[in-house]
Amino acid sequence: MRVSVIVPVFNEEETVAQVLESLSKVSLDLEVVVVDDASTDRTWEILQVLRQKEPFATYRFIRHDKNQGKGAGLRTGFGLVSGDLVTVQDADMEYDPQDIPALVRKWEAANSTGNRKIAVYGYRDLSGQKFTTRWGNRFLTAVTNILFGSRIHDMETCYKLMPGILARALPMEGRRFEIEPEITSCILQAGYKILEVPISYSPRVEKKLNPWKDGWPALAMLLRRRFGKPFHPVLTETANNSSTANPASTEEAETTSARQYI
Repeated sequence: MRVSVIVPVFNEEETVAQVLESLSKVSLDLEVVVVDDASTDRTWEILQVLRQKEPFATYRFIRHDKNQGKGAGLRTGFGLVSGDLVTVQDADMEYDPQDIPALVRKWEAANSTGNRKIAVYGYRDLSGQKFTTRWGNRFLTAVTNILFGSRIHDMETCYKLMPGILARALPMEGRRFEIEPEITSCILQAGYKILEVPISYSPRVEKKLNPWKDGWPALAMLLRRRFGKPFHPVLTETANNSSTANPASTEEAETTSARQYI
């Protein structure tokens, strides 16, 4: 079973090499797609050096010509992956790639019972975080549970493992951090059950996410997904290995002139 990992990066020169090194040590068959959202530091230069070395020569590296936000980076990545399962790895080393196999094992255990409509989230212990971060996440998670009838603990987590056939069908309209509630709401609207496993978490001091600035768009996205047109995809295996089957990825190439290096 192949697991696709999308790594969105923006100005991560201090940690991007470390996170890719950590991913290379994960004992899974991984497809890794790195999307640089027009970094202004040395991130892209570092990636260009890494891609000349093993095992990174098998990774895919894409760069946007203009910065558009995390959501746009994920949209590009989701349109390119071909794995049986798909998840995301942030490049700031807050999440340990060695936790990914635990998510896969949870999915395999649930799948063995015959239930294929399963996604697995890694939930964090945020008890030591700032008040705004901790309660902002709790609030948005609670709203998600109320609106969609779910019972999850960490909606904003980076680790969202899902079948590739579902990942490639996601609409991916959010451009910034509102992409997290969009992905979750679409998973739930598609009739998937979200299971959870605890993961390690090492928050960095300077966070890019602003609970106040990014919280309102996240809430708006949840409401729009709940009361707007529902996401009910018709999932077929014929689209499983075709990045061009995802309109979002085609549009992305046209609007951002994304440069791809394989």
